[in-house]
Amino acid sequence: MRIQGFIVLVSVLFGSIQLFGQESRKEICVDFRVGKGVLDTTYVNNAECLAEIVSFLENLKNDETLDLVEVSFCGSASPEGSVKINRKLAIERRTAVESYVRRYISLPDSITTRCDVSIAWERLASLVEQSDMPHKGEAVDALRNVPEYTYDDKGVLIDSKKKHLMELQYGRTWYYMLEHFFPRVRNASVIFVTVRQKSVIKSDTVELQTVSAIDTAVVIQEEDTLVMRQEIVPKEEKQKPFYMAVKTNMLYDVLVVPNIGVEFYLGKNWSVSGNWMYGWWDKSSKHRYWRVYGGDIAIRKWLGKKATEKPLTGHHLGLYGQLFTFDFEWGGTGYMGGRPGETLWDSPNYAVGVEYGYSLPVARRLNIDFSVGVGYWGGKYYTYSPLDGHDVWESTKNRHWFGPTKAEVSLVWLLGRDNSNNRKGGMK
Repeated sequence: MRIQGFIVLVSVLFGSIQLFGQESRKEICVDFRVGKGVLDTTYVNNAECLAEIVSFLENLKNDETLDLVEVSFCGSASPEGSVKINRKLAIERRTAVESYVRRYISLPDSITTRCDVSIAWERLASLVEQSDMPHKGEAVDALRNVPEYTYDDKGVLIDSKKKHLMELQYGRTWYYMLEHFFPRVRNASVIFVTVRQKSVIKSDTVELQTVSAIDTAVVIQEEDTLVMRQEIVPKEEKQKPFYMAVKTNMLYDVLVVPNIGVEFYLGKNWSVSGNWMYGWWDKSSKHRYWRVYGGDIAIRKWLGKKATEKPLTGHHLGLYGQLFTFDFEWGGTGYMGGRPGETLWDSPNYAVGVEYGYSLPVARRLNIDFSVGVGYWGGKYYTYSPLDGHDVWESTKNRHWFGPTKAEVSLVWLLGRDNSNNRKGGMK
């Protein structure tokens, strides 16, 4: 994917007697590597693009009919990074591009300005406004009207534009923009160049080459300036993202206990999951029993950078509850959880606790989830021994166990729209 990284805007302002000029935007892409502020002229086709930029500015300076009024350098990063990292990257990228341009073109300090913007909010708002994304009105309103940071009377940060956007539609708006729009505002450095004609010209116009694949052109009359803004309209899907997973605990699979689980993403980095297992093996002639069935339900909160970039990925903490019954015997004393002859719902063993885990992407639609849970295990269990072809009851006990009660190494199959590991997260 080409990531747009350099924009040149040329403003041609004519005299007040008669107007024939146009303001047109010319876009040239200069790519920065992800998370980097160093301008690499060998990266992608940067050398060609930078040469075109220098030539363009040089021609403007040599045009005797025009005055070079202002050259403004800006840098930015996409919103998903931290404030500190975004500001650092924006300054580094702005400085790198300015240094390169001024190495070849002499620009007076009197006409050189620098933007102090680390996130391209206005660029993002423009892309959202032109799209067909769901609930775009709310997103545009937040992008244009919510302050970037809001503090209380004591100077404590209580809200921000980014937080507000991440909470819209339970996070779906943020993830839609993350996939469809953020790549177009990442790695960006911007030059705004303003020139003015020295004298009144009634018939001549300045022609500037503009990028191809233009889908819309809107003409706006503003006082003595005719403005033509050209934007590339993204082709967007109208369907909302949907995230779920089907999984199997490979630890149970190794113990020959078939099991299956499902997990649904609820939004705002919350999910709910359920698992079921059923293994009913026996060899009565040798008093061999391996029987267990039951399930658990868990609610999880996903944490960290990976979880923000992609739902159902990265660190998670959760609460879980389990119901199960079992019957284990291997030629000696047997152990049965739950009352003999009753169902799971009549006399189960149970466990409740807290869990921690990490879901690691391993393929486009596959993760491996490592989880461990600690809590309380309760319920009755019975011991028995085989005698003359029969199982003889020995004792009934109540279990009170505090400690590890859950372990998972699950193979997770990601399902749903946009629920894949096919893009790199965290790009700035």
